[in-house]
Amino acid sequence: MTMSFNGKLLLVGAGNLGGALLGGWIDSGIEPGQIVVQDPGPPDHMANLMKQHGIARVDNASAQSQISFSVVVLAVKPQIMDAVLPGVKPFVDPDCVFLSVAAGKTVDYFEAALGHDAVIVRTIPNTPASIGRGITAAYANSNISSAQQQQCDQLLRAIGEVVWVDKEDLIDVATGVSGSGPAYVFHMAECLAQAGVSAGLPEGIAQKLARATVSGAGEMMHQLPFSPGKLRENVTSPNGTTAAALEVLRDSGDLAELMTRAVAAAANRSRELAK
Repeated sequence: MTMSFNGKLLLVGAGNLGGALLGGWIDSGIEPGQIVVQDPGPPDHMANLMKQHGIARVDNASAQSQISFSVVVLAVKPQIMDAVLPGVKPFVDPDCVFLSVAAGKTVDYFEAALGHDAVIVRTIPNTPASIGRGITAAYANSNISSAQQQQCDQLLRAIGEVVWVDKEDLIDVATGVSGSGPAYVFHMAECLAQAGVSAGLPEGIAQKLARATVSGAGEMMHQLPFSPGKLRENVTSPNGTTAAALEVLRDSGDLAELMTRAVAAAANRSRELAK
């Protein structure tokens, strides 16, 4: 994907997620001269990447007050956000979007720190963003323009797909589905491998079978246009081995109901952490 970006971009934080975004932007064709990174101690590989591409790095962006940034991406840990925001407040302007990828920090929180005129986008990416296969749910406050929203959408697509929700509370629900979701899938692969060992497979083979099965099924959902339900039906022959296994799963409890409770628990915890 080739990205066209007009203006200057400030990335605050070049850790795992910020680094994934930066790498995606470079690969997508954003000119390195358009990017400034604020991070006093980036990981070595990120420092090398910035040096390789001639990307400006500063300890504190407040010294860049002469620059009009189009987007300020806040990619620091939530617990240090309080210390970061005063330094970027001078960049508040109707033409500047503050895009947060920090979990649990609400629009109200950012408006209290930056002012109610600030243009805010709150997002929740997930960990596959680190390999460019994430998905990000995003919510914008009412100050954003359609052009700014499109610009943010493009920046976020450097790490995967993007969906926009029209109610901020749905960010918490998305946290339960996609934000925490990779852990559910990893746990399923873990349990599948353990079941293989219990049935007699050597552990190494069981692990390989489970990992390849889960990643392969995920890739089918990614590439094929069918719903997960249809894909399940396609591999379930009547009275066959898959049908026998699915019958056990259904008889052992309602997986859909269990997953509903799990997502609700994660969403509720996300709301609690935001307080």
